[in-house]
Amino acid sequence: MSSSAMSRRTLLRSIAVGGAAIAAPSLLTACSSDSAGGGSVSNAGKKAAAWPAYTPAKGATPDLAPTAEGVQAGYTKYPADLVKAIAEKPGSGKEKIKVLSITYGTPPKPAAQNKYWAAVNKALGVDVEFTVVPDADFRSKMATLFAGDDIPDVINIGGGYVLPREAQFVKSRCADLTEYLSGDAIKDYPNLAGIPQYAWEGMGRISGRIYGVPVERPKPQDTLFFNSGAFTKAGYKAGMSADDFAAMSKDATAGKKWALGASATAFFGYKTHANWFGAPNEFAMQDGKAVHWGGTDEFRATLEYLAKVRKQGSYYPEATSVSQVDLKTQFWNGSVLSMTDGFLAYPAAAQGIKDAFDLDALVPYAVDGGTAKYQQSRGIFGYTVLKKASKARIELILRVLDYLAAPFGTEEYELTHFGLEGTHFERDKDNNPIPTELGLLESKTNVPFTYLSDAPQVLYVPGFPSVVERLHAWQQKVVPLMQPNIRFGLQSDTYNRQGAALQQLIDDGVTAIVSGRKKVSDWDAVYAKWQAQGGKKVVEEFTAEYAAAH
Repeated sequence: MSSSAMSRRTLLRSIAVGGAAIAAPSLLTACSSDSAGGGSVSNAGKKAAAWPAYTPAKGATPDLAPTAEGVQAGYTKYPADLVKAIAEKPGSGKEKIKVLSITYGTPPKPAAQNKYWAAVNKALGVDVEFTVVPDADFRSKMATLFAGDDIPDVINIGGGYVLPREAQFVKSRCADLTEYLSGDAIKDYPNLAGIPQYAWEGMGRISGRIYGVPVERPKPQDTLFFNSGAFTKAGYKAGMSADDFAAMSKDATAGKKWALGASATAFFGYKTHANWFGAPNEFAMQDGKAVHWGGTDEFRATLEYLAKVRKQGSYYPEATSVSQVDLKTQFWNGSVLSMTDGFLAYPAAAQGIKDAFDLDALVPYAVDGGTAKYQQSRGIFGYTVLKKASKARIELILRVLDYLAAPFGTEEYELTHFGLEGTHFERDKDNNPIPTELGLLESKTNVPFTYLSDAPQVLYVPGFPSVVERLHAWQQKVVPLMQPNIRFGLQSDTYNRQGAALQQLIDDGVTAIVSGRKKVSDWDAVYAKWQAQGGKKVVEEFTAEYAAAH
């Protein structure tokens, strides 16, 4: 089975995982009273626990070296010789652990009928009993869970959601893991120690304590992928001026092809462009105070620029209504020449394009008088919390999470990510593990062990080494430009309650202006409404929280 033999349905099944970064975090509108328990979760006035001492775990030597700043390790081929990361099984074979996780796949068969699930359980020496919750049902399920009397042993709070009273629930119902993970204590779990600090910071502390284990994701956030050949033909050059980029986009748009693709959830890619204009990455600290990008001159300049580019016809005309899934298909088949998506969309994109053109990612264009920046992600898919339990029980579960975090190039990673050779995957001529039909069904997507805990991500696409090389070179250019969103890892009761509505105001205002339904001058009224409906309070709370955390 070749690397291009993956079915379209299988590729689309993975889309939600790669593209989730472009969607604004959804929040529940459930009760926000203190009935969830936990009391204050603020870090203000609390002694902050030390972050875990970082020690890279030992996996395979990469073909393309990582950097301390956050450029990922790159592998143009699968390692020939795997190493063993775990000396002993985490459990004795007698223990059971109940877990809950989000899923973007299909409900799996029970472990007794699922060879992948059974194999991982055997390797762990633990009977892991999954409750998998489809993405569409996750928010309602979590609301029910938060309100209930019984919770599973392990819960992954993932998928980018910010749930009301989430931190209060974690503080009141889940185990404080500080004594196990803070500072050098994490050395008892060497694979968890290999999780970089930016992921722990993205998860954040609650009342100064560490309550979870982050599931790491790379630093790049939304990424503008493009058809390299088509853009180059139209005059694209990395780092060209914003005006030249607009002219190139106009020249590249002809017939039934559009230079810039966008979807109903990408909002013309404004978050990426705002950073390129030098605006904050949503929230930033300036002169000791939190600031929101919507109130900056750079953000207004971004709106003016995008409205101009849309008016000249460079954007796909259905940009406000097409789904992200359909937009991906149009990008893969060449109908649109670029699209904004979550960075981890690249493996599915490479396989969907099937060498029809060279996939690449844009570096920021240059804005007169501005300093281009790049969106740094939260650094996590989510984080995993543990039900309060005895010390021995907590240590057992942490050993399980440590196993699941074994790095790329280990036997443990191969099992959790690809399954059993000859059953779930076969090797191609270059030693890449290629899924079998059974492997597409019994997989880490449908049985989401890797959403409970995972190794730091690496650049790797079976059968597409040139994509890895291009993206590694691109990361070397953009990682030094990255700026974090300071709200990641901080606590704000107002944001937890009203963040979704506030984000909707911003997204709707941007869409109306860029699409031409409103004028750029109307942004002041949109932003004033954002401030009046809670935005001003959110800024104040993040200012206090940032000071406490730093």
